[in-house]
Amino acid sequence: MTTATLTEPASQAPGTATAGESDTPTEVEVSFELNGQAVHVRCAPTRRLLSLLREDFGLTGAKPGCEVGRCGACMVWLDDVPANACLVMAWQLAGRRVTTIEAVAQRPESAPVREALATCGGLQCGYCTGGFVMTLTHLHQQQPRPSASEASELLCGHLCRCTGYGGIRRAVDQLF
Repeated sequence: MTTATLTEPASQAPGTATAGESDTPTEVEVSFELNGQAVHVRCAPTRRLLSLLREDFGLTGAKPGCEVGRCGACMVWLDDVPANACLVMAWQLAGRRVTTIEAVAQRPESAPVREALATCGGLQCGYCTGGFVMTLTHLHQQQPRPSASEASELLCGHLCRCTGYGGIRRAVDQLF
C-alpha cells in the first residue's frame, strides 16, 4: 500500500478540521486500478495524479511540463480515454482505471505508432514522446479511425520543442 500522509497535531483526528478551517478532509483513501493492478493510496484529495505516478509509484513516463493541461507530456488513459495527469486530482481516481505509457509501450497496439514516430523522425529528446504515443495509440485504435487531419487536430494539446513537428506530421500521415 502506498501512502502519502500529512503531519497533523496529535490532538486532532486525521481528516478533521479545526475552528475556522474548511470541512474538506486533509486526506482521502483512494482505490483504483493502475496498469491492470489494484492500488490504494492515502493522500491529500487535491494531490495530482502526475505526482502520485512519479513519486509514489515510480512511474516516470508521464512528464511534468506545463502543469495546466496544455502540453500533453503527462498524458495517461483514464478509463481508456486520454487525460492530462496534471489535471486529475486524487479524489477523482476512486474506482477508475489509469493506464500509463509504461503499460501502453508494452502493448502490441502501440507498435505501429512507435515505429511511425521513429521512422518518420518524430522523435528527438523524447520528453514529449510518451504523451504523443498515448494519444496516437488511442486514436489509432478507434473504429472508424480518424483521418490524418482529424488526428492532427486532436493532437493540438501536445507540444514538442525539438522536432519542429515535421516528423510528427509525417508519422500522423503514415498512421491515418
